Amino acid sequence: MLSNAEIEAVEDILFAEPWGDDALDFFGLHGVICASVVGPAALQVADVFRLATGVDQPPPAGVPEVFSQAVEKLADSMRSALDMGLPLELPEPEDGDPMNALENWCAGFVDTFLENEEQWLEIHEEDTANLLVPMMTLSGLFDDEDFQKVRESEKLSKQMADAIPDSLTDLYLLFHAPA
Repeated sequence: MLSNAEIEAVEDILFAEPWGDDALDFFGLHGVICASVVGPAALQVADVFRLATGVDQPPPAGVPEVFSQAVEKLADSMRSALDMGLPLELPEPEDGDPMNALENWCAGFVDTFLENEEQWLEIHEEDTANLLVPMMTLSGLFDDEDFQKVRESEKLSKQMADAIPDSLTDLYLLFHAPA
């Protein structure tokens, strides 16, 4: 996990000019990294930066070192937890709206899935699609009527949110466990 100072340093980068308006927050970044870890397409730090900031290319000076270190630290922590059979814990906001933080996390995760959709659906399409339902539903990225009904129901939203850690573990095993 990252310290509060590390999270603040990463958010300073995410919300910097010129990409600050299009960037994900820390929760969205965490979702991007998580999708990179559990899915079939491990992203390079430059790709994580691109997805998290919404830019086409990393800055000419390259990805800031503090960002690279934070991404590597989070990814290693996630891989380690999954390899030990532990469920991944999603970051909790210290204040504010936990459902908004979860929606941002899911949006980052789903954006990463969509970026590499062919690889994700290449082998285990039906299983993968079923395991992605909680993240897709809560991401707010789709206008699907059924997704909207779930998001409007506190009980159903909570059920979807509670399903995410198991879905992440199952996705990780689907793509990374020995055959």
